[in-house]
Amino acid sequence: MFAGEHTSLNAIHCIIPSLCPRSYTHGPLSSTNNTFFLATDFLNLSPSTSTSTSTGTNLSLAQKLAKLHSTPAPIPQGYNNPQFGFPVPTCCGDTFQDNSFKASWAEFYAENRLRGVLQEGEKKHGRDSELASLVERTVAVVVPRLLRDGHLRSPGGGDVVPVVVHGDLWSGNHGRGTIGMGGVEEVVFDPSSSYSHAEFEWGIMRMFGGFSGVFEKEYFELKEKDEPSEEWKDRVMLYELYHHLNHYSIFGGGYRGGAVRIMESLLRKFGDER
Repeated sequence: MFAGEHTSLNAIHCIIPSLCPRSYTHGPLSSTNNTFFLATDFLNLSPSTSTSTSTGTNLSLAQKLAKLHSTPAPIPQGYNNPQFGFPVPTCCGDTFQDNSFKASWAEFYAENRLRGVLQEGEKKHGRDSELASLVERTVAVVVPRLLRDGHLRSPGGGDVVPVVVHGDLWSGNHGRGTIGMGGVEEVVFDPSSSYSHAEFEWGIMRMFGGFSGVFEKEYFELKEKDEPSEEWKDRVMLYELYHHLNHYSIFGGGYRGGAVRIMESLLRKFGDER
């Protein structure tokens, strides 16, 4: 878990140093076999920082996030072309995420996210035939319909490129604070990063809310929606599905119903298309 957060923090920090603390090291404490540590820059989220006279970059969260999502992720070691994935496994909550690299975003999202989180949930809750069937139908029909190579395009018409995403950006994982001795900044923490389609970030942002219309307007003035832009809400709904499945895996209960509703809605809309 800490290896994933260590690498995630540094992937974000490398692009926008004022957005999150840098991580220096991680590992097991020498005095115990089951306690681990993560050493980062000090992040002060105390309420007193909101009245500090020391200002940082004066960049809004929307500006920082748009820049993060507009910067191509590094090409992984051993590859000649951009890849979707991440150098190490990560955890979203306590859910293990296999980030093995794939050249196709549709393939990565289907295999490493939807099928992956379904398998993690089955380890905790047992086999759920209805849920498994809906996930497989979504993977077979909706994912290629919305995300297939050549259909999902950047605003300029080219293929979407992998960018670093936070991966778990709900309102509880961002705020205002100071990093080290710096001034007050809009900051994020507890990332579960990957090299992904930028719009994947919006799945959990829309699931829990907390991002205003003003935020969205500022973000999209800097980072246009990908094409087809009229399918943006459908793509975000598809990305939100992952987090419903993940929360069901972690917490059980009503999140299963949310996942089922999303899949049934998308399958009704796209199920007859090939």
